[in-house]
Amino acid sequence: MQSSRSPSAQRPARALPSLLLCLLATAGSLIAPLAARAVEFAEIAGRARQLAEVPFQRPTAALPKELQSLDYDQYWGIRYRTERALWRSSKLPFEVSFLPLGMYYDLPVKIHEASPEGVQEIKFDPEALDLAGLKLDPGLWRNLGFAGFRVRYAGSAAEPREEALTFLGASYFRALGKSQYYGTYGRGLALNTALSSGEEFPRFVEFWIERPAAAAKELVLYALLDSASATGAYRFVLRPGAETAMDVTARIFLRQPVAKLGLAPLSSMFLFGTHQRPGGDDYRPQVHNADGLSLYSGSGEWLWRPLVNPRRLLVTSFATTNPLGFGLMQRARSFGDYEDLEARFDLRPSVWVEPKGQWGAGRLELVQIPVPDETNSNIVAYWVPDKVPAVKEPIDLEYRMLWQREPDVRPPTSWVVQTLRGRGYTRTPDNTIQFVIDFVGPALKKLPADAKVEGVVWADANGELVQHYTYRNVVSGGWRSVLRVRRLDEARPVEMRVFLRNGATGLSETWSYVLPPA
Repeated sequence: MQSSRSPSAQRPARALPSLLLCLLATAGSLIAPLAARAVEFAEIAGRARQLAEVPFQRPTAALPKELQSLDYDQYWGIRYRTERALWRSSKLPFEVSFLPLGMYYDLPVKIHEASPEGVQEIKFDPEALDLAGLKLDPGLWRNLGFAGFRVRYAGSAAEPREEALTFLGASYFRALGKSQYYGTYGRGLALNTALSSGEEFPRFVEFWIERPAAAAKELVLYALLDSASATGAYRFVLRPGAETAMDVTARIFLRQPVAKLGLAPLSSMFLFGTHQRPGGDDYRPQVHNADGLSLYSGSGEWLWRPLVNPRRLLVTSFATTNPLGFGLMQRARSFGDYEDLEARFDLRPSVWVEPKGQWGAGRLELVQIPVPDETNSNIVAYWVPDKVPAVKEPIDLEYRMLWQREPDVRPPTSWVVQTLRGRGYTRTPDNTIQFVIDFVGPALKKLPADAKVEGVVWADANGELVQHYTYRNVVSGGWRSVLRVRRLDEARPVEMRVFLRNGATGLSETWSYVLPPA
């Protein structure tokens, strides 16, 4: 699992000269580097295809012990000197600084600048590091290379540059909108997640970053992905702002069959919230980077699945065809929801994925992993297609990612704003569990005071619905649905659904909850 902590219209392709691609003569050889000329997505895709034709060469880490033993605070205390950032002296709207190897980031990546003058590899210089008082010899990093990089952006010369994007570790990346804190991750690819055989983590092994124009509002970069089972070419177009958008184009090749192919994956963290109290004594009301999974299905239905930190691995899925969007969302937005001045979970972005084109039949899978604290990501969501092309056949994928605060993507009618859970209230204690679901939104706000709003409830065969009622929430202007349920077999989960309607008219998204085994 990746650490969840951290310090704080697609443009047309240009006509560029072709690149030289070649394989060395032996079957186990590496792909030769790109020639020092401008770069195109097709060229990176050609390299990915050729990589898929040769056996995987597993990289070996060779970090000095002093760098392996860095703890979290020591590693993130090391800074790339601001004056050494790429494009800093050119006063371009974007600049790039580089992250050193250390801690568990032990495999280097190659990084290139692509400009009209050609493609030049960026060489790591240990003297560019500010060690922040650490008693380390900068020479320890000599010839080791980069672990990743971060991008800063300023919308105008009068604005300070703010972080907008970071690539670091495997195929993980995170972006930020203005005044946001890092939270949910994007990933290039998820392979065999939550299977007993073990998950495979593909890596971005090489990057090409296009030098932006003087007044550019977007940054274009490319990445080459490699792993034992898959290779891939990626094109990212970053557009920072109050809501930061990233368009992703990918072409993936399988080296060998995989049991589960996870596309457009997201990773996040949920420790506890309003519907799951902490096991220990924590002053904070909630701790999470996202509190729910949202799905806009191909049928037009909106679903909301509150996240949980289960006692054992919990894997659920939603089958649909041609999904219209999905995301790991942070809907609790008040500082009082968290009371954490350092982590500022209230400022962490919702991340929404909008597919481009037809993705076909498949399922959105949600993996929830038990964790004791917030230092590890334990939530993964990704698209699993029903049909996967044969080995070495291309898998083409396009989608847009949005890093948002308020407003974020929500259904046009109404949505769940909070889920509360507690022991069923009766004069005589029983074994029922009570859920309180608050809905808000324009479809509810415009209803007259005497409107008849019905909560439509469903529970599977393991759940006995003891009580249910729905009434107006006079504080929020929305409606509250309350249900008491009894789990018949304590060793099995219960799945439940609730949505609101007025007569035959649906008024809300569907609250979809899985109560894990006791």
